[in-house]
Formats: sequence, C-alpha cells, structure tokens
Amino acid sequence: MKFLKTCAVALVALAGTMHSSTGAQAQSALQEILSGGVLKVGTTGDWNPMSMRDPATNSYRGYDIDVMTQLAMDLGVEIEFVPTDWKTLVSGVTSGQYHMTGSASVSPARAKAAGYSDSYFSLATVPLVLASNGDRFQDWGDLNQADVTVAATLGTTQETQVKEFFPDAQHRIVEAPARDFQEVLSGRADAHITSNVEANKLVAQYSQMMIVPVEEPRAPTPIAMLLPQADQVWINYVNTWIRLKQEQGFFEELGEKWQLL
Repeated sequence: MKFLKTCAVALVALAGTMHSSTGAQAQSALQEILSGGVLKVGTTGDWNPMSMRDPATNSYRGYDIDVMTQLAMDLGVEIEFVPTDWKTLVSGVTSGQYHMTGSASVSPARAKAAGYSDSYFSLATVPLVLASNGDRFQDWGDLNQADVTVAATLGTTQETQVKEFFPDAQHRIVEAPARDFQEVLSGRADAHITSNVEANKLVAQYSQMMIVPVEEPRAPTPIAMLLPQADQVWINYVNTWIRLKQEQGFFEELGEKWQLL
C-alpha cells in the first residue's frame, strides 16, 4: 500500500508539471483523496454491463466498477461508490458529492458544467422493440411516426437523442429508478434507444426484446469519466493513469471480460 501511495504521489507531481497557471490554486481533489484515503465515485448502478447494483447486498459490479476499483488500488486508497442517477450525475460532481463518476457519454451539454477525462471506449445508439413487433420496425424511419411512442430515461444522452431522431413520434421520458426498456416490456412504449453494449445485454436477458435491424447504429460517442471542471491537476492525473492502463492492455482485458468488444 505504501508503494502504491508513493507512486500516486509521484504522479501528482507529474500532473502538476502538466498544468501551468499563475496565481494560487485551490486544493485538488487528488490531494483530498490521498490525505483522506478514500476515492468517492458516483455511479448509477442501472447500466448493464457498466454498473449494476445488487439491492440485496447494496454492492456493485460491472466494467466501471472494475475500472474504478483498480484506480483506487493504484492510488493506494479505499473506494466508496456513491449512489446517483442520470439527472443528477453532473451536479454530484460539481457539488463535491463525489470526486468523479464512472463512464458517461461525452456531450457538449455536460461539458458546460463538468470536466471530462480522456476517452477509453466508444458506444453507438440502437433501438429496441418487442420481438413481436419485429415486422413493424425494420429501420430508423419506422420509429419516426406519429403513432409510435419511444421511451428514454431522464438525464441520459438518449433523452436528447430521442427528440432529435424521432421528432414526429411521441416521447415517453421516465425518471430513475424507472428505466426506458421497462416501458417497452410493459407495453407503455413501442421502442427505446440505448447503447449497443447495453442492448446486447438486454436481449440476452429478455427474450421478448429485439434490436431493430437498422442499417447502421447512430451517434457513435466516446465515453469518459466526469470530473470537476476546474481541477486540472486531478484531470491530468486521471488522464495519465488512463494512458498507462491503455498501454498495459487493461481496458482491452476488461472489455473482453464484460463482452464489450
């Protein structure tokens, strides 16, 4: 543990040299984490296979959970997962409820208030419907109809995409802990959209669902961690860590473990 913390401190120095500024700097989250011995990470626990919460044990598992656990180990500190939801994901960072989040789609709207790490994975958006409606929905245009209801979860990237992709359809926006795919399963919506990664997990879990065989997915989007916007020291440290882990094959191995590749 001492060795890991020494390495973390060395990377603090490296991060500091990467950030030039005049005037005094507020204490970085990095110093707070090292001195307090705890890395606080906001996670929703409802995004398979990235972050999944077990209500019985209040524990988390998933790709993001493995990433953040390894980051805490390399910092030489403990990890604390802080429950959040999509609509408050950014405000949790800006208000200091947690030092960072797990994976989040990179978007200009979020970047207005929070900083981003470098990206380490990319997603694309696909629509899902009930398999019994497979003949009705074959491509994107079939969903953009006045008699079609498309669901999305409040605060997600998909909420914006639903309105952009399907201006002629009806929109059903649900708030966590409800999820958009549950609206399709219950018949309250005809379709919902999500990342190709989650879509594959959903159809494996629910045999009555299917991915619409669209010509191609839409909105390929990098994902990254959300961090305090003005804390360049902390952002530099996380980016340095990401680059090292990429060189070591860490993200590739995790992608295989969670079947992201």
